[in-house]
Amino acid sequence: MKHARLLIVKNAASLAALCALLLCASCGKSLFKVKPISELRAMPASAASANVGTVTFRAAPLLTDEETQELFESNLQVAGLLPVRLEVVHNGGEAIEIKKLKLRLHDASNAEWKVISAKDAIPRILKVNDIFAYNPNSRKTFEKEFRAYEFDLKKPLTHEERRRQGIIIFLAPQKRPVRSPRNLTLNVEGLAQPISLKLN
Repeated sequence: MKHARLLIVKNAASLAALCALLLCASCGKSLFKVKPISELRAMPASAASANVGTVTFRAAPLLTDEETQELFESNLQVAGLLPVRLEVVHNGGEAIEIKKLKLRLHDASNAEWKVISAKDAIPRILKVNDIFAYNPNSRKTFEKEFRAYEFDLKKPLTHEERRRQGIIIFLAPQKRPVRSPRNLTLNVEGLAQPISLKLN
């Protein structure tokens, strides 16, 4: 009896040690396998483009599940999120105050899509993927990797920096899943000359 008890205690201790080891091993892993931003492909040649002298804007929406799965191992569209790749090139002159610009996205029905931060997009991504219990460190890792893609809308763009790229995330009207939106138009306001980019 004593031997059986000792065996149970040893087995329980081994199991606890194994669980602790597995937990530690997964501490640094992300909730999703995010592709390193350094491996992001160049902006597609088909990207909408507008040059207004001192600055050039290029934009391309990630419309398919395959595109977002490749980058984030997650379907952002089902969460009502539309990532749009944005590239801004400073062609010369004074710094561009990016934070003063307003980005407005409309579709064929003229419904407006709201810009949201990557930080605010993350809870929606976790919810639609039914991820409620997770290691906090795994979430932090995912947040860090996901937010690395976010276009910096705060710092001025100077000629020294020359080019800035990233992703702007738009929330669909009524927060509905994104399903083949038609006639997406991105308007950029706040420059001497407004910009309108037909995205699809």
